[in-house]
Amino acid sequence: MGIKGLTKLLADNAPRGMKEQKFESYFGRKIAIDASMSIYQFLIVVGRSGTEMLTNEAGETTSHLVGMFSRTIRLLEAGIKPVYVFDGKPPDLKKEELAKRYSRREDATDDLAKATEIGNKEDIEKFSKRTVKVTPQHNDDCKKLLRLMGVPVVEAPSEAEAQCAALCKAEKVYAVASEDMDSLTFGASRFLRHLMDPSSKKIPVMEFDISQILEELELSMDQFIDLCILCGCDYCDSIRGIGPQTALKLVRQHGSMESILENINKERYQIPDDWPYEEARRLFKEPLVTDDEQTELKWAAPDEEGLINFLVKENGFNIDRVTKAVEKIKTAKTKSSQGRLESFFKPVSTSAPVKRKETAETTEKGAANKKSKAGGGKKKK
Repeated sequence: MGIKGLTKLLADNAPRGMKEQKFESYFGRKIAIDASMSIYQFLIVVGRSGTEMLTNEAGETTSHLVGMFSRTIRLLEAGIKPVYVFDGKPPDLKKEELAKRYSRREDATDDLAKATEIGNKEDIEKFSKRTVKVTPQHNDDCKKLLRLMGVPVVEAPSEAEAQCAALCKAEKVYAVASEDMDSLTFGASRFLRHLMDPSSKKIPVMEFDISQILEELELSMDQFIDLCILCGCDYCDSIRGIGPQTALKLVRQHGSMESILENINKERYQIPDDWPYEEARRLFKEPLVTDDEQTELKWAAPDEEGLINFLVKENGFNIDRVTKAVEKIKTAKTKSSQGRLESFFKPVSTSAPVKRKETAETTEKGAANKKSKAGGGKKKK
């Protein structure tokens, strides 16, 4: 879910902390990517039509492999050095949010059955996407694929967004790429949205700079975390009636969550019983992450034989396309080793002024046909 309404709040109140960048401007940059978010997008869109999806001969879904393979090659060809970070065990405080997601999937499954029974194609399309869940098998498949491609994989002990932010704060990567805004709440110095969008969408990458955001909002990092909790996060419910703008006003006026709760109009705003804002704050400030000194990031040459065995023999990919893709990876590795021009010259700004409105949510409609051609077997109902 991320932080409710944070993108629009920042566009309205901290526009200089957001800038549109060209995809190509991240040449030579190391970027930490929230793997589960990307896999989820691929499962929803790549090769999917209603309840049909791409599968191998064993009937196992391959949409995530098609999407991960093609999108990672696009990053590598642009000279970007991706690091994929996978979720570990979620914190206990997230159990309620996960239960809500499970309930929504169950409801969607029931709605899908009804839509299928009456043959409503529009509802079948809508509800089938809502039943999608990233499984441990999907994660394991993608970890194996990425390692065979020579791309580093980091397995977070808990939240992937927190681990991504830790890598960014330790300057092991330039930025964090995801669609959930809570990467900023975990303290990522730079955060990118739409980096993983397909080229067919032609949507610029939106880059957020946390130091500039805090300066414009006139908040400390601790106050920003309290703001995000008030807006609504994965760890606790928001206070009914307090939206993002009201939350910002309250934080500016009172300075801390404790002062807000002490002075808030209790009749107008009903605080949930046993509201665990302190624990949520602690999880954002002191998340469970791997020590950056223990995290070594290495980009290696692709294992061509391993990729052919895994993608072609096990998952039905076209061998010619895989062989050509391996050559692209090799060429890209040589290209990215050249380094960024700013190592020798002053960088030229490629940013565009941000529009003061909510950016489009990441969808990948229109990319499915193009990605399905990369291989990955047949469609299964």
